[in-house]
Amino acid sequence: MRNFVQAGCNLDLTAPRALASGEGFIVGALFAIASTDAASGGALVGVTEGVFILPKKTAAVIAAGGRVSWDNAAHQCDAPGAGLYPVGVAVEAAGNGASTVTVRLDGVSTAAAA
Repeated sequence: MRNFVQAGCNLDLTAPRALASGEGFIVGALFAIASTDAASGGALVGVTEGVFILPKKTAAVIAAGGRVSWDNAAHQCDAPGAGLYPVGVAVEAAGNGASTVTVRLDGVSTAAAA
């Protein structure tokens, strides 16, 4: 097909802040994982699909198969709530005290929950 551009899993993006490889970030309505380190305003490839271990609010309780949201101010995952961005589903449970959660990214656009 002549109008196909790319699969869309890896996108050329601009870092909204200084990022280390593996960090999550939001650009507009898109959540991605930085594939490399990048300075704020620098070019990088953002990965929008796949399964990643991401930082989690320690007190959050997320069940296996439960929805996972992104706190864009704290730069970490949390259970769904107002002001948070839905980004995927937990592959395994991450309870109170856990500092990470394994997330399967949705790979679709996101917006802060009301």
